[in-house]
Amino acid sequence: MQRQLKTGISDVFPELTEDVIGRMRNAASPRLRAVMEILIRHLHAFVRESRLTQEEWGYAIDFLTRTGQICSQQRQEFILLSEILGVSMLVDAVNHRSGVGITDSTVLGPFYTGRQRELGPGEAILLRQEDGEPVTMTGKVSTEGGAPIQNALVEVWQTAPNQLYDVQDHDQPEGHLRASFRTDAQGRYCFRSILPVSYPIPNDGPAGQLLEMMGRHPFRPAHVHFMISAPGHRKLITHLFLEGDEYLQSDAVFAVKSSLIVTPRMKDGALTIEYDFGLSRESDLPPQPG
Repeated sequence: MQRQLKTGISDVFPELTEDVIGRMRNAASPRLRAVMEILIRHLHAFVRESRLTQEEWGYAIDFLTRTGQICSQQRQEFILLSEILGVSMLVDAVNHRSGVGITDSTVLGPFYTGRQRELGPGEAILLRQEDGEPVTMTGKVSTEGGAPIQNALVEVWQTAPNQLYDVQDHDQPEGHLRASFRTDAQGRYCFRSILPVSYPIPNDGPAGQLLEMMGRHPFRPAHVHFMISAPGHRKLITHLFLEGDEYLQSDAVFAVKSSLIVTPRMKDGALTIEYDFGLSRESDLPPQPG
C-alpha cells in the first residue's frame, strides 16, 4: 500500500523527543549519550516524516523479531540486513582512511568463522577436490610507504563452486576453502585455490524477503575474502573481485570498489591472480565524535 509522505510535520509531539533525550543525563558514558541522542532524533524524525501507522510499526517489530530468531552460530541475519541496506559499507567508510599505498577495505560479511589452519607458502586451501578452475593467488603485503611486512597474518575464505560456504553446506569439510598464511621476509604470500563464483546471499529469511520487496536481486559478484593483520598496522578486511562478473555493478551488499577488481592471467603455465596489499599505520584511527 502506497502512502503519501508529508513534510513540515516536525511539530508533532516535539516535547516527547526532548523528554526521551533528557532522561539520558546519567548515561554510562558521554559517547553513549551522544550516539543515542542522534539515533533518537533521527528515529523520531523518521516516524514523523513517514507518518508511520501502528500496523506498519507492528510489522517492523515482527520483522526484527524474525531477524533475530533466524540467527545461529552459522548465520547472522542482522549482518545481512546491515549489508543490504548499505550500513556496513558506510560504517567501513567512516572508520577507514584511504589513500596512496593503502588498500581499500570492504565488509567482513557474515561467513567469517575465525582463524583457520596455518599453511605454508603455495599450499592449497581446498580440503577436497572441486570442479572449479585452479588459480594461484600471490602478491605482497607492505606498509603504505612500500616497505615489506614480514610475518603478517593473511586469512582467506571463499565459496565452493556450488555457491555455498562450508558453514552453509554439510557436505563440505569444515574449513574447506579457508586458511591462514604468513608473509615471508619480502612480505610475499602465495596460495592455491579455485576461481570463486558469484552467489546469492541467504535469501530465505527476513533480509531476503526485504530484498525481494525492494525489487532487488540477492547476488554477490565472485570474490575471495582477505583479512590481513600485522603488529603496528590496522587490520585490513577486504575482497578481491573477478573482472567481468555480471554483478560487479549491483552487488547486493554494495562492497565492490574498482581498486579491488582483478584479472587472472597465465603465468608460468598456471592461472594466476597477483595483488599487493598496503596496510595503514595503527595510529591512523578516525576521531571519535562526542
